[in-house]
Amino acid sequence: MRAPITIAALSLALLSPGGWTPAPTPPFDRAAGEVCDAPVHGEAVLDEVVEKSVPGGVVYRGALLVEVTNTATGASTEVDASGSAYVTTGADGAQTWYVAGPVLTGFRPGRGNLPRGLYRIDGVYVLEIAADGYKTLTMIQGSTHDVCGDIE
Repeated sequence: MRAPITIAALSLALLSPGGWTPAPTPPFDRAAGEVCDAPVHGEAVLDEVVEKSVPGGVVYRGALLVEVTNTATGASTEVDASGSAYVTTGADGAQTWYVAGPVLTGFRPGRGNLPRGLYRIDGVYVLEIAADGYKTLTMIQGSTHDVCGDIE
């Protein structure tokens, strides 16, 4: 088992210029009731996210704007999801995200500690995704905003 990365090493990794590769954000579609009452489509309109492998995981950084559209009505909103993250993955596929800044993620009914929704989470927080997909958000400081209400 590898030793966890230190805060100093993570800071150096985020600031260092070499070793970064593009990490494109794929578009997504969610059926009505999955995360929002309406069916939604999300697609990056600006994607400068890059990744770098570091001891124990991967770090991500870069600008990311996602257009989220209610495919039933055409209503849409642009969401800033430009947070930086250090992500570890367990042998069973479970992930732990240590995040500063905004990300966009969906919570399905009964599959997390937030109600169903498509959330812009901003601040400093930890997002654990169990091997079965259950999400647990531990907010250190910040806010959550359900984007579904902006397009329904």
